[in-house]
Amino acid sequence: MRITGSYVTSTTLGEAVQAFVPHALPPRAPVLAATSYAALNHAAELALARLAGVSGLVPSVDWLLYSAVRKEALLTSQIEGTQATLTDLFDEEAGFVIANIDDVEEVTNYLRAFRLVQDNLRAADGLPISVRLLCEAHRLLLNGVRGSGKQPGELRSSQNWIGGTRPGNAAFVPPPAEKISALLADMERFIHATAAEDLPPLVKIALVHAQFETIHPFLDGNGRIGRLLIAALMEHWVLLPEPLMYLSGYLKQHQSEYYRRLSAIRTDGDWEGWLAFFLEGVAVAALEAERNIVAVASLIAADRRRLLAAEKGGLASYRLFELLPMMPRFSIEQVRQKLNTTFPTANAAVKVLENLGIVVEFTGQKKNRSFSYQPYIELLTR
Repeated sequence: MRITGSYVTSTTLGEAVQAFVPHALPPRAPVLAATSYAALNHAAELALARLAGVSGLVPSVDWLLYSAVRKEALLTSQIEGTQATLTDLFDEEAGFVIANIDDVEEVTNYLRAFRLVQDNLRAADGLPISVRLLCEAHRLLLNGVRGSGKQPGELRSSQNWIGGTRPGNAAFVPPPAEKISALLADMERFIHATAAEDLPPLVKIALVHAQFETIHPFLDGNGRIGRLLIAALMEHWVLLPEPLMYLSGYLKQHQSEYYRRLSAIRTDGDWEGWLAFFLEGVAVAALEAERNIVAVASLIAADRRRLLAAEKGGLASYRLFELLPMMPRFSIEQVRQKLNTTFPTANAAVKVLENLGIVVEFTGQKKNRSFSYQPYIELLTR
């Protein structure tokens, strides 16, 4: 059996516990055999290539990104217990009053952290993937929400544990705080090594994600930052031209298996089992994203044809329709502002889409009415 780390005694809350310190990447003794991942890696790479190809068939990649990035933000937050829905997120962006604002704030914080990382990676003078960049993303992630008192933006200075009511009965105890900097430096070196053992990029991403989760360098938010790291590495190694895949959907659907596979690396040295799970997840998530793009593109094209064929359609209603994929919940006032027009013109544009059944009013009020591009939202939340 492969040994993937060592145990050291650490004391926290007055209890002595055995904390796990992972060996540096890549796995050794034995090294990973290419035969253990080659076929699955090839299938995952093909699925990503198909997804990239399909995205080029739609009129605007921006509205694909709008929904894909929000789905990833929502699903990665739901893995950690957030109860927000995609409709909640759209309502918050529309300025509507929502009940579970705290949960929605957690999701919007993830979006801010994601944008920070993406902007840095795309800017000539931006930070590369590094501990510093992850800390800056972590600061945004926990800003003003649950966990905001747990050292946002800072590596932990105390021992943490996962599962159990106290350190002594924990399911897993990550490395002591004093080991974190060196472990993360090793991980960073692995990411930026030119050869990196000639492993395929997706395999390296799987290894790095598992290593990050094992190090668990923050007091809170490790899961979300670890999954954000997957998206960042996809960008770093140019596996997708845009972040169109929401892997967290697969990880949420197979949440117990996700945790079990990560745990088996530490307990059984089973890197191969984790790689198989991860690579299959990428292939499934890419296929799901591809199907979703086709379905959404078909819906929008059909609705556009109906609008263009309508007798009472006009420039304002056409312009409003093109905004819907990135503004699926809205008020008349929002339409007025977006179209830079008068209230009666905005109202008439909405009325055209409402009469065609493209949008529906959902408050039942005579004044301050709000509308939803409901078939589109239902497709995204399937």
